Amino acid sequence: MSLSDPIADMLTRIRNAARINKKQVNIKASNICEGISAVLKKEGYIEDYDRIDDSRQGILRITLKYDHDGHSIINEIARTSKPGRRVYSSVDKLPRVLAGMGIAIVSTSKGVMSDRSCREAKVGGEILCTVS
Repeated sequence: MSLSDPIADMLTRIRNAARINKKQVNIKASNICEGISAVLKKEGYIEDYDRIDDSRQGILRITLKYDHDGHSIINEIARTSKPGRRVYSSVDKLPRVLAGMGIAIVSTSKGVMSDRSCREAKVGGEILCTVS
């Protein structure tokens, strides 16, 4: 089965796993998904991620993060730019998710970054998703 949008598949798997309080979720590995996982880890939305090599594409195993009451740290994760409609933004027009309480994950010429990192580096790009 070919996967036309690996980012949407990744976000859906994370969203579904967080709803049923799973500790880990497995995702087909790709460089863009690994970049998104790195941003989520850096910003504190997930505990960790590992790349597991198999004989094919590889697997990303993401360990989700929960608060002391057992609620997921990720309340909402939504795809912004889609294969049929790409959304690009300059650095001065990057969205502020929940007035700065959430993040936007952006694919830039310098790699995958959060909106805060993009503002510091003064670089814009394609807005992949928003997390709150």
